[in-house]
Amino acid sequence: MLYKVFDDLYAFFWTSQTENNCNTYLIRGEENILIDPGHGHLFDHVLQGLSSIDISLDQIDAVLVTHAHPDHIEGVLQFEAGTRFGISRTEYDFIQEYTGGRHNLPKPDLYLTEGELILGGVHLEILETPGHSPGEICIYWPRHKTLFSGDLVFEGSLGRTDLPKGSASEIKESIRRVAGLEIDLVLPGHGGPVQGKNNVQQNFREIEGLFQYL
Repeated sequence: MLYKVFDDLYAFFWTSQTENNCNTYLIRGEENILIDPGHGHLFDHVLQGLSSIDISLDQIDAVLVTHAHPDHIEGVLQFEAGTRFGISRTEYDFIQEYTGGRHNLPKPDLYLTEGELILGGVHLEILETPGHSPGEICIYWPRHKTLFSGDLVFEGSLGRTDLPKGSASEIKESIRRVAGLEIDLVLPGHGGPVQGKNNVQQNFREIEGLFQYL
């Protein structure tokens, strides 16, 4: 399902109850930036959404991935060499080691590291947020006070830590870090958004209440 969040931001929410996939997000501007393209075999819903707003794959300038689990990263293989691919170095090395290089990913054009990332006039902030996976990042867009949270946090929940190289202690620290940002909108990797500053902060408080179970 395609949803226009702002004039320059679209969300491709995954709502199927039968197959797992992640939400995908498009920042539209001087450069078109796609965040978390999802599973390769389920990429048609992104293609259909892009077509509905007259954007073709070759008009996507960069694909940024929050982490390398298949339901977030496989769609990278849908793009030609002219589209830049960004992921954290830790996460890329992890998935190459874990799969023995069988993941067939292209070499990243951008290693996403803590700090500012400017693409085509869009100013983003990369936050290193391990816990769900060792090199997961979140992407913060100060202009819209929006956090693309990957699988760090969701509405009323947080990412699993029982997957390879997950860490309960690290995910707690990562969540506490991002909770200190000025956020009006959380766009997670799965499920619906959390909208409004008060709702966002309440959501973080509820998630911290779950820490005792990790």
